[in-house]
Amino acid sequence: MKIDLKSQWKICVVTGVAMALVAGMASTVPSAYAGGTIKVDDDKYISIGMGIRQSFNMVEDGSASGSQWSNSFNINNARIYINGGIHKYVKFAFNTECFNCAVGSSSGSFGDRSNIGLLDAIGQFEFTETVNFWVGRTLVPTERGELNGPFYHAVFDGFRTPFNQADFSGNIGAGGAGLYGRDNGVVFFGKVHPGGTHLQYVASVFQGLRSSLNTGPNQRDSLKYAGRLTWNLLNDESNPGYYTSGTYYGTAGDILALAVGGEYQNAGAGSNANKSAFGSVVGDVLFEKVLDNNNGKTNGVFTANAEYKRYWAQDLAAAGNADCFCLFSGTSVTAYALYLFPQEVGIGRFQPYGRYTFVNSVHTSALDEFEFGTNYVISGHNARISAFWRTGSLAPSGGPVTTGFVPGAGHQDSVHLALQLQY
Repeated sequence: MKIDLKSQWKICVVTGVAMALVAGMASTVPSAYAGGTIKVDDDKYISIGMGIRQSFNMVEDGSASGSQWSNSFNINNARIYINGGIHKYVKFAFNTECFNCAVGSSSGSFGDRSNIGLLDAIGQFEFTETVNFWVGRTLVPTERGELNGPFYHAVFDGFRTPFNQADFSGNIGAGGAGLYGRDNGVVFFGKVHPGGTHLQYVASVFQGLRSSLNTGPNQRDSLKYAGRLTWNLLNDESNPGYYTSGTYYGTAGDILALAVGGEYQNAGAGSNANKSAFGSVVGDVLFEKVLDNNNGKTNGVFTANAEYKRYWAQDLAAAGNADCFCLFSGTSVTAYALYLFPQEVGIGRFQPYGRYTFVNSVHTSALDEFEFGTNYVISGHNARISAFWRTGSLAPSGGPVTTGFVPGAGHQDSVHLALQLQY
């Protein structure tokens, strides 16, 4: 591969300027966040919170001309969280998202198409550590990346591998298979502790892909089944329900979590004329080590995540049909490592990282991407600034879109500066 040294130098300069801005912002970011809980007693309460993620992005050949770098400010997420307790064993969650705020609209004006809409609506029945179930609109349990959600990844953009049904879809109901990783269904989960370790099970049933009469593959309304097993060999992970996190910044101690998951739906892909089952198997690992610095103060933290996916879907011959729900078929791998420095600089700590992602469709050539950057961690997942550079080919030409880069492009570089705040 020929290396354009002038271009690489420009990228280094821009990344350096971005990191200087990160350090400069350290003295101006507020240290107080809004939020609160109205509590009647230990079992009855309601809380409200918020979360925003925004970014500035420069993408090679991403401008309207197709030959210059693009420059764009994005609102990636804007959420309102409402949670509460009704009874000792009964809780609820009602969360919203700004749909289309990240990408705008392909038709009509942005103001007409963007809206605050329903993200989660969950009835939560939590009886014991071993037996619980949630019902409503909630995350489909497969891999850690899905269950981290955008706010609890170790890096700003965790979604660089092919989408699941509920991520690829843009609708819940006829013609869709979920939205933002969510679907309507029921999830059973619990945890046991064999031999001093910690084993969590998650099993679920969802709508999955819905089809209308003579349009789409799922004419018999078959359901989707998804599940996950996570085995923590060291310390346990403490999260709401069956959710996960990409890092705990050392607050959970040493973590070694091995997991396997997947989903299946008969006639969950393809078209009415060319139906296909959809299935996936996912394996992931999280390792986090708190390093002793022998001075009794804050320790450094090493974190590593890795994930393997194998997807089975329809032959892309079905893509010629207008009613095709055409999904990725093939394998992908992503892995990254981070180190959180013990020393505070300003009001936060730097966490440099590196990441590699490989996507290999059975229908197109293999794609890969390197990512290098640093997080400036102010308050864990609640306040974090990120700056990173990407270089690679995760922009497949033709076939189902699997990642977020410009469709049809080849090798691309990009530079990103991002902010995440929530409470």
